[in-house]
Amino acid sequence: MAHPLLDPGQPKVVGSIGTAAVLAGVDEAEIRKACHIVEIRLDLLDDDTVEAKPWRRFGDLPLLFTARCEAEGGAPGLDADERLRRLRTSLDDAAIVDVELASADAMRALIGELAERDIPWLASCHDFSGTPAIDELEARRQAARQLGASGFKAAVDLGWEPGRLGPLALFLGHGDGFPVSLMGMGPLAPASRLLFAQLGSVLNYGYLGDTPTAPGQWSAFQLRQAIESVEKER
Repeated sequence: MAHPLLDPGQPKVVGSIGTAAVLAGVDEAEIRKACHIVEIRLDLLDDDTVEAKPWRRFGDLPLLFTARCEAEGGAPGLDADERLRRLRTSLDDAAIVDVELASADAMRALIGELAERDIPWLASCHDFSGTPAIDELEARRQAARQLGASGFKAAVDLGWEPGRLGPLALFLGHGDGFPVSLMGMGPLAPASRLLFAQLGSVLNYGYLGDTPTAPGQWSAFQLRQAIESVEKER
């Protein structure tokens, strides 16, 4: 059974925060209107902010913590040990944690701690230069499942090729119940994020404040409005 935060029948909007200024200044009431889960991008914050844990002012909002590696869109200069340290500082506050599939070996100790604490984790991958073959995405999804992840996240660059949306939609629908979060990046990203949410993508990312944390993101508020508008028509 999927974790409640990863229920394919109830697509959720994740509001991503990638600057200390947004983390300090964004209004909690506005966050609650914009998203269901708040992503804290630990890799994009300075060390003092991470240690201060200002996210605790958000009360009972579920928090997703990410410390992205540079190769997958994270801040430069943070090695695996530093990302591991930052993630460990967040565990008392974490509802879910994102770990890149490619970093799972380096994060093995963290994955063990997550299991001990019964904190779900998302195995993620990000392709900024194109869209992987569907069989490659399927292999990654299966690897995530075998590693004990609670779900699989893939963000891929669609370029200007709308023909890539169809195969990705089929991939999303053939998950055997294993939760998948799928999104496009680039010029077709907005259309893809709404489409994939309709088709069962469990977590659908937008940004909070005025700074996107990935190419082609909607604001979280706009994305939630769009998804809920479409859901009313079903």
